[in-house]
Amino acid sequence: MTGRNPHAGTSDLHDGQRVATAGTDLDSADVAVIFVHGRGATAEGMLEMATEFDAENVAYLAPQARGRTWYPTSFLAPIEDNQPSLGSALDLLGRVRQRVADAGIEADRTCFVGFSQGACLASEFVARNARRYGGLAVLSGGLIGPDGTPRDYEESLDGTPVFLGCGDRDPHIPVERVHETREVLEGLDADVTERIYEGMAHGVNEEELRYVKNLVAEVASGA
Repeated sequence: MTGRNPHAGTSDLHDGQRVATAGTDLDSADVAVIFVHGRGATAEGMLEMATEFDAENVAYLAPQARGRTWYPTSFLAPIEDNQPSLGSALDLLGRVRQRVADAGIEADRTCFVGFSQGACLASEFVARNARRYGGLAVLSGGLIGPDGTPRDYEESLDGTPVFLGCGDRDPHIPVERVHETREVLEGLDADVTERIYEGMAHGVNEEELRYVKNLVAEVASGA
């Protein structure tokens, strides 16, 4: 059982939530990276990943979920069980992306990096708003919804580089959902790299950090 949605009736739970920033000021940056934190975590904690990067002229943005939770139940639960929180969270990512666009940074110079619940949210946002992005890193996550959820996303990711990384002992993310996410994103014309790490539970390893660092550096070098 998924239980009752405690946010039912709250149509825009995440409206007005702050967005933490680091790196180059957005108005002066050539590239933007939008970090999406996991359940129970913070925007500032997610931004700590940026200290591993050395690319120049990059703005880092991390929205904060209200109550540190983007949606109330498992990402494998029926979509309606996570509403209206899920819709509000996707809308917030859309507003952050629009803020980046308004600063003159195009989608192909914008990357999304999410961990856990944030990885699920980021992958779902990118699939629902497909276009050529700078990149997407899905760290211990996958597309949202129960098995059999229709994946009738529109448009094309047009070669967007995507990294999917997950442990084979992750108690929250079934490996099968990572595989499905790969297949769906490849069907949207993404260039997907999938890595399943033997013996790893729920977390991020050094190889994943290197991949994300290199992804951001590659986008920055072509800006």
